[in-house]
Amino acid sequence: MSIPIVPAAAPGADAESAALQGVQHYMRPGLLQLSSLPPLSLYIHLPWCLKKCPYCDFNSHEARTGADALPEARYLDALMADLEAALPLIWGRTVHSIFIGGGTPSLFAPQSIDRLLGDVRARLRLEPDCEITLEANPGTFEKDRFRAYRAAGVTRLSVGVQSFDDRFLQALGRVHDRAQALAAVEEARDAFGTFNLDIMYALPGQTIADLEQDMRTALALEPPHISIYHLTIEPNTYFAKHPPAVPEDDTAYAMLDRITEMTGAAGLRRYEVSAYARDGHQCVHNTNYWQFGDYLGIGAGAHSKLSFAHRVVRQVRLRDPRRYMDGALAGRAIAQDADVRRADLPFEYMLNALRLRDGFTLQQFMERTGLPLTAIARGLDEAERKGLVSRADGQVRPTERGFDFLSDLQELFLAD
Repeated sequence: MSIPIVPAAAPGADAESAALQGVQHYMRPGLLQLSSLPPLSLYIHLPWCLKKCPYCDFNSHEARTGADALPEARYLDALMADLEAALPLIWGRTVHSIFIGGGTPSLFAPQSIDRLLGDVRARLRLEPDCEITLEANPGTFEKDRFRAYRAAGVTRLSVGVQSFDDRFLQALGRVHDRAQALAAVEEARDAFGTFNLDIMYALPGQTIADLEQDMRTALALEPPHISIYHLTIEPNTYFAKHPPAVPEDDTAYAMLDRITEMTGAAGLRRYEVSAYARDGHQCVHNTNYWQFGDYLGIGAGAHSKLSFAHRVVRQVRLRDPRRYMDGALAGRAIAQDADVRRADLPFEYMLNALRLRDGFTLQQFMERTGLPLTAIARGLDEAERKGLVSRADGQVRPTERGFDFLSDLQELFLAD
């Protein structure tokens, strides 16, 4: 695919001129030589939750009542203004996947999601089989709500269960209980051809036996995809200020081994460090991230990574929802916009690609970064010497040891 000079999309002459100037800024000569553009995804951030979880460091905010009630209509207006301002940067490109994340996107009414997706389709060219994922939490579940999201055009649901044990749900500050989790997953299974369960392990007070029981419950529901995350204590969270007692590292490693054994026995393959799926149910959107594809992020605090002929650009939207809405509606949603330094591209690429069980091809590295193979030759040699990767027929794969020591592997590609 050749890289086009992107035409402006704004209707007025002044707006068209400004948009074209913005595109020319990104298309100016630079140090990279990208021969083609990677697949493009769209991320939409809906930042409100019923309650902020004590471990969460995402850009999420508690939905309130009265004058501070969830501003669904105004936020959707801001999202479309944001998208329209970004159109010149991606004009003519096809979107392969959409991910609506948060926050808790299922706080938004099905009719709002229907409006959102209709507005997106009116502005972007989507693949006929475009994967459209919506994150949902059991605490927002009510009968037939998930079916209504399916009718609105969502093709894949990601249900944030975290645990099926009330003790651990309470320890995590979740607003749902075991019964709500089971009901939500059962409706997701009935309404969608594919769905994901989010599960966490190494929880406060959790034993290996507890973890095994959680996994037995999850697997009995026959999910085609499970994302499994180690509870980590992130800065600027409640848990950072009041850290709970969590399992020792050796116990956490043993838990992960049991997770991999149990999911494998149930027919789910570990295709990424934290993701297990049946054949044909791998997450298209997340895989595009891990393969260093492009994504446009709209919404409060959303991140974008966009490729042009001679550069790779990262953007960040305004983080505070109110400031974001004001800014987007005024045509000023972006808080940060910068080229990825040439020296940082090898590490940024490996930070993603080495998470995949199948790794990456050398050809893909050159296509996605615009760099020659000499940029990673020393790191690959060292990784192979340490038994962290294997190389064959132009394919680089992390070994079992590389998966176990992924951070050490990725660090070999840091800029000097």
